[in-house]
Amino acid sequence: MSASHVKQPIILVDASSYLFRAYHAMSRQNLSAEDGFPTGTIYGVVNMLKSLINEYQPTHLAMVFDDKGKTFRHEQYEEYKANRPPMPDDLRMQIEPLHAIIRAMGVPLIIEPGVEADDVIGTLATRFAKEGHHVLVSTGDKDMAQLVSERIHLLNTMTGERLTPETVPEKFGVRPEQIVDYLALLGDTSDNVPGVPKVGKKTAAKWLQQYGDLDNLTAHADEIKGKVGESLRAHLDQLALSRKLVTIVCDLPLPETLDDLALQPPDNKTLAEYYRRFGFRRWLKEVLQNEEGAETKATTSRVDRTAYLCIQDEAELQTWCDSASKNGWLVLDTETTSQNPMVAKLVGIAIATAPGKAAYIPMRHVTTDTQLPTEVVWGHLRPLLEDPSVIKIGQNLKYDLEVLAREGINVNGIIEDTMLESYVLDPATGRHDLGSLSLRHLNHACLSFEDVAGKGKQQTTFDHVDLKLATEYAAEDADVTLRLHELFKQKLAETEALAHVYESIERPLIRVLADMEQNGVLVDANMLKQQSQEIAERLKALEEAAYALAGEKFNLASPKQLQSILFEKLGLPVKKKTPKGQPSTAEEVLAELALDYPLPKLILEHRSLAKLKNTYLDKLPTQILPETGRVHTSYHQAVTSTGRLSSSDPNLQNIPVRTEEGRRIRQAFIAPEGHCLIAADYSQIELRIMAHLSGDEGLQRAFEQGLDIHAATASEVFGVPLMSVTPEQRRRAKAINFGLIYGMSAFGLAKQLGIERDEAQHYIHTYFARYPGVEAYMNRIRQTAAEKGYVETLFGRRLPLPDIHSKNGRLRQAAERAAINAPMQGTAADIIKRAMIDIHGWLKAAQLPVKMLMQVHDELVFEVPERLAKEVANEVRTRMSGAAALCVPLVVDVGIGRNWDEAH
Repeated sequence: MSASHVKQPIILVDASSYLFRAYHAMSRQNLSAEDGFPTGTIYGVVNMLKSLINEYQPTHLAMVFDDKGKTFRHEQYEEYKANRPPMPDDLRMQIEPLHAIIRAMGVPLIIEPGVEADDVIGTLATRFAKEGHHVLVSTGDKDMAQLVSERIHLLNTMTGERLTPETVPEKFGVRPEQIVDYLALLGDTSDNVPGVPKVGKKTAAKWLQQYGDLDNLTAHADEIKGKVGESLRAHLDQLALSRKLVTIVCDLPLPETLDDLALQPPDNKTLAEYYRRFGFRRWLKEVLQNEEGAETKATTSRVDRTAYLCIQDEAELQTWCDSASKNGWLVLDTETTSQNPMVAKLVGIAIATAPGKAAYIPMRHVTTDTQLPTEVVWGHLRPLLEDPSVIKIGQNLKYDLEVLAREGINVNGIIEDTMLESYVLDPATGRHDLGSLSLRHLNHACLSFEDVAGKGKQQTTFDHVDLKLATEYAAEDADVTLRLHELFKQKLAETEALAHVYESIERPLIRVLADMEQNGVLVDANMLKQQSQEIAERLKALEEAAYALAGEKFNLASPKQLQSILFEKLGLPVKKKTPKGQPSTAEEVLAELALDYPLPKLILEHRSLAKLKNTYLDKLPTQILPETGRVHTSYHQAVTSTGRLSSSDPNLQNIPVRTEEGRRIRQAFIAPEGHCLIAADYSQIELRIMAHLSGDEGLQRAFEQGLDIHAATASEVFGVPLMSVTPEQRRRAKAINFGLIYGMSAFGLAKQLGIERDEAQHYIHTYFARYPGVEAYMNRIRQTAAEKGYVETLFGRRLPLPDIHSKNGRLRQAAERAAINAPMQGTAADIIKRAMIDIHGWLKAAQLPVKMLMQVHDELVFEVPERLAKEVANEVRTRMSGAAALCVPLVVDVGIGRNWDEAH
């Protein structure tokens, strides 16, 4: 493209400005790939570049990076940039792949040996401006303001600020042609450029407004009065050097022409490789959609949506059912009107019988009359779904089981779930949804729900989706699920322990959780509303007390107003600052201040109560299903890396158990008339697992004798008889017991106990001297983690530690702590899951009118007829205790009551 055809501004990007801006902006998010490779800077720079291109639609653009070697300025001044620390390791290692991604985007990348990016940008901008082009320099560097002219503007993409000949004086107080002299007077500590001490921005601008330039200022230096005048005269000899160092060279003999800056078509194949490696799923989907000829990694043929069939004929449906019956397996995927299976209306079902062979059976679309009657569909599908000899394959099958159960369909036979297969194979990846799995393993971008149903307010439910689109979307899900299952099944077969975890723990748990979610738990909405009203009154009283302490009214939820009250008005000591340099009002800071000052303590109480009110007291009543009068939580198997279950809508795991308010919330979880609740909780299960895994004789002996383990530890660590252990000593021993199995350091223990680090270190040394097996186990597990990159539970579940070799010390230390704790957390998760499967099977076989309602941490809650309470409680205790064979007893505390708090 010739110069005369360039209509958009030529954009020159100061890549170093982007690089460090992205590094600092993304550092708190700790973005990394599955293997632990840091990706925050790459993501930040590419995101800024993509946004820039999208906004300005340039035809010519270049990313200009600094050369990593010394430049001509180091020859002029040996101390140039001498104060700059070396580039952090986790930033340096991202540079090479970032360069590769930028080039693959079709963006020209310029690095001139021995030349700084500023001079490359200055030379090219000046050259193209002289040729009559408009140039936009994207940077946050103030030095670049010296380049501004009618044809050269600066753009700060972070602030949206644009510097022109008119706005430079508004920002700096000097014209663009005076910027070099302005910078020479100020100097630059980051580049180690000497300026004039005592001269700030206002003084420099004032002098240049009066004298015009540095030469004239120097000539009239004797006129400048006061200390600043003395400083100017004392440093006149170095101003020439400073001016030279801050002047951007604009006449370098660079080889780049305008054609060299033309954007090129992207290399989507290379981009896909990098985006997949670094986990940039949204961008990966974009490039795959743009790359029609992309080959899949695990299949021989590309997913072809045009080959899918919409079944609207009964004979056709029978043919597909016959094919599935002959196979002995069927892939199924329900399409509904809601993500909540308890209220979702079934719209249709997708099935697949071979890779590439998938179909959609519409049942309740309002957009067409050409669909089979529901009773006809069930007439053919029901026998297949309820046939125990036919394997059912799906993605997140728990949802489908619940939807079909509400249709009166009891899905029998072995079930296979690609979400859980992926989770067992790689729990640290984070996302196991179908779209992510397809991108990661099949190199295929699935249609999203938004693609077919629209976005935001315009989004429709699936029963209003056009039948052709619905078929492509639904059948694709079934097809992709089958391809993933074939891949994952093969991978699981390669590792016997993982196959065992999937087949004996995760897969059978699907039916248990599906039943629990459908059971729900009875909640007394009136009790919660009463509690909410009481808390509201307490919050009001706390606010009034806070106003009295502060001497004025303020918003207790506003960090800015709280900063002003605590640190400006009351003068409380600043314990920690935010990334922007403001005094922090985070919870740990307030907790520390609360030890000595009443207002922070009151603020903490207010925060705690407000959170309880908003999260549970006000929200729980709205989550009660009118048809059942119960709350039906959703349990998630494929979220935590340790194998622990999580729950949502509501999240039952976070209801406080140690506060009076939290216990009152539990009182609203009740049993219906004639029934009671049974709560069965493993006692100190992680410490018992530690005793088993470490083989420590002292720890094992304490559990075998049924001692209070925290009192026993206190007796050992503090050297006092067991009967003489004080409550405070027991509290400290408890912190030591749990702290050490979580990999806590002496610093962390000291902070938790409010003692000196040396004292905490003494406790740790004493603990390990008494329990040497524990220390040996910890050393062993750290070594195993470093060698393998993962640790395992007692049952073979692998718990990856992607940051175990990270060059970022904080991430690596966190991974080392996780290496110690993960086997215990993971084993505890496996044990309670095994207990749930066993108890569920017993209840089904015995046909007892008992419902398993909730799983919270190490606790199971049941709804039982009062007449069966003792019998069921004893059997639950026995089965939970026998869920694993440890070398110490598995103790289960069982309680019975009318509500959850009473039973707990």
